[in-house]
Amino acid sequence: MGFLSLIMMGIIVILVAVASYFIGNINGALIIGRAYGIDVRKEGSGNAGTTNVLRSVGRKAGAATFVIDVVKGWAVYFVAAHFLGAEVAMLGGLCVVLGHMWPVVHGFRGGKGVATAFGVLLAANWLFALLLFAVVIVFTAAFRRVSLSVLIAVAVGLVLAFTGDAGLHELAGDVNPLWLAVIFALIVFKHRSNIVRLAKGEESVLTFGKKE
Repeated sequence: MGFLSLIMMGIIVILVAVASYFIGNINGALIIGRAYGIDVRKEGSGNAGTTNVLRSVGRKAGAATFVIDVVKGWAVYFVAAHFLGAEVAMLGGLCVVLGHMWPVVHGFRGGKGVATAFGVLLAANWLFALLLFAVVIVFTAAFRRVSLSVLIAVAVGLVLAFTGDAGLHELAGDVNPLWLAVIFALIVFKHRSNIVRLAKGEESVLTFGKKE
């Protein structure tokens, strides 16, 4: 690859990163919340994400929020992978998650990135993504604490991605373990207050929203 080609590729990668970040700024919780006349960051836990919308507004609003955030993660990875390859797509996936978590257009107050990261993984390896989603569903049904279920899914995902000797990494397919570790580390960081509440036995139990 010539020097000019390297420069052009570098520019393209930067553009993908920036565009992905701003796509991440499209926050489903804020969009749906405004449709109901509220700012979800002033309701419930204050988090601009699916669970808080579910609790503060209702199931339909929570589902719509989830779909919006999943689709943006899926679209970023799918388009980038189709035109530029998996490594650039994972960079885009990381940036769309960052944009969701710390959106500049919303004063850097976003969500925790779980649905968006799920969308990225759904485009990268749908079977791996659905397996982790099933982990969240099962443990949420068992313990009624979404944050705990997400953290368990993160642990399962990392084991599947890195445990080569057991052949488990094959379930992760083309998902780069290092990119995955970075995204999951960000998710854990965003759940730090939940981790403290879980340790104290004070984490909220999931209940369905009061409104439809």
